Amino acid sequence: MANQVSIQTLIHRLRTRLRTFGTATGGNVVMTFALATVPMIGFVGSAVDYSRGNSAKAALQSAIDATGLMLSKEAATLTQSQIDQKASGYFHALFTRPEVTNLTLTTAYTTTGGSQVVVTATGQVPTTFMKIMGFSTLNIDATSTVKWGNTRLRVALVLDNTGSMSQSSKLTALKTATKNLLTQLQSAAVTNGDVYVSIIPFVKDVNVDGVNYNQTWVDWTDWDANNGSCSNNNYSTKYSCSVQHSHTWTPANHNTWNGCVTDRGDPIWNVPNNPAPSSQNTDTNVVPPASGNPASQFAAEQYSPCPQAVMPLSYNWSGMTTLVNNMTAGGNTNQAIGLQMGWMSLVGGGVFPPPPAMATGFTYKQVIILLTDGLNTQDRWYTSQTSIDARQQMTCTNAKNAQMIIYTAQVNTGNDPTSNLLRNCATDTGKFFLLTSSNQIVTTFQQIGTELSNLRVAR
Repeated sequence: MANQVSIQTLIHRLRTRLRTFGTATGGNVVMTFALATVPMIGFVGSAVDYSRGNSAKAALQSAIDATGLMLSKEAATLTQSQIDQKASGYFHALFTRPEVTNLTLTTAYTTTGGSQVVVTATGQVPTTFMKIMGFSTLNIDATSTVKWGNTRLRVALVLDNTGSMSQSSKLTALKTATKNLLTQLQSAAVTNGDVYVSIIPFVKDVNVDGVNYNQTWVDWTDWDANNGSCSNNNYSTKYSCSVQHSHTWTPANHNTWNGCVTDRGDPIWNVPNNPAPSSQNTDTNVVPPASGNPASQFAAEQYSPCPQAVMPLSYNWSGMTTLVNNMTAGGNTNQAIGLQMGWMSLVGGGVFPPPPAMATGFTYKQVIILLTDGLNTQDRWYTSQTSIDARQQMTCTNAKNAQMIIYTAQVNTGNDPTSNLLRNCATDTGKFFLLTSSNQIVTTFQQIGTELSNLRVAR
């Protein structure tokens, strides 16, 4: 029966034979030369066979690496026989080297110390030159181990819903991109709770849902001053009605509130020219809202182009899809409130319940993805981009100091300047994306989704 040998064993045996031949004595020159050609040809030819074998081994390793990664996405829901069947289908679709014979493929799935799948493949490569040395095949093998489940994700999607998103099909592309991303994140979760997602549509304001009008984390000071009726119908605000003209002001019922809130800070209803933000900087941090501290509460505002209500962290994938489908475009741009609310959704406060406790034995990644198509135009205090940007930069710095991972994307289809604010806000330069077409929203979210999914899988 012809010998079978691994590549490493082959090299050792050939070297031994050549050393033995080199120390032999006796015989004539012709006989010596004739005998010498046999190992010489075999040794030189073995390099060719070795190269073919090494190439096949590399292809084998690549194929089982990919097979292991694909199995990791669904192994938890399959029986062992189904895992074997899936592995065979993936592997044979990827490994197309007909010269490799006697292929075997084995898989092992375990959940001890985290989920793990091990894929092993073996095969043989027929030799050409080495046959004269008595070696008819080279044995090749490869093993891939994929572990997952030790990293859990909590992701806040902060999505621009301002009026300009209606142009160039940007909102349509954003909806497609977001739903694709949700599918990727759902696939990365082996069990419920491995991945949580919140969604924060933003314009100048953010919608925390009008059904919460009785919650203590809502500050009504400014809303009451701007929504109601005056005993003299000539005046439409509390300031003009009661302060300037001493008439009686009656606030509207809070159940008529549309759910919109503006940046956190001290009430400003009785100051004609909006003051600077509160010294507490609650618009740039995630200090929980506290009863009796209006600057920390969510300031209600009846902003007419109120976006879809936020969705706190959950794994309600169908509910997220419904929210995304219902997004519409309208209103001015205030990235700062979207970013601050996205951060708060990851840690809890106000409309956002405390996130589930972080279990021991797992690594948690908290991620904010901020996409916008415009530069800042209006917040609670300013219509100056420079002033709004300064507030947002404070939030960016605070969030990164709190170990939030921030991705930013600027959809620049209108030849706006590149936003240094967004570039600097991202965790690193590789997490800032400058997009010049709507289609790039889809590909960018796909890229981000792949990166996040890879955090769940470690070779």
